[in-house]
Amino acid sequence: MRIGFTGTQVGMSGAQKDALWILIEEHQPTEFHHGDCIGADDQADEIARQLGVRLFIHPPDIPSKRAYCSARRDKDHLDKNFTPYPYLIRNKNIVASVDLLVAAPRTMEEELRSGTWATVRYARARGIPIRMLER
Repeated sequence: MRIGFTGTQVGMSGAQKDALWILIEEHQPTEFHHGDCIGADDQADEIARQLGVRLFIHPPDIPSKRAYCSARRDKDHLDKNFTPYPYLIRNKNIVASVDLLVAAPRTMEEELRSGTWATVRYARARGIPIRMLER
């Protein structure tokens, strides 16, 4: 199974981090894809790495928003660091690469100007299963 992740730049709550840890342990994914942004992506990368999952990083094209997770990873965990793309393209690339999307939004109420929610909407439209992690 290939899991994709999207989350808020303000980071995950403790409950969301715990839920992600459990979800990864339960699903035992072969790949974990995320967007290399500050906040939740960075936290999710650390959890997946600790659990020994292969990482596939899809960075944004705005350097100030990047977490630069690949710079902190060894070759045993990082499988691919993709070329940076604008957010909308990058998020679609993540969805196109996975069997399940995990989302850790800032709020459980859908927001229009949210990259996390835009990614969830795109996954829904593509028929990709989604697991929402509640704050």
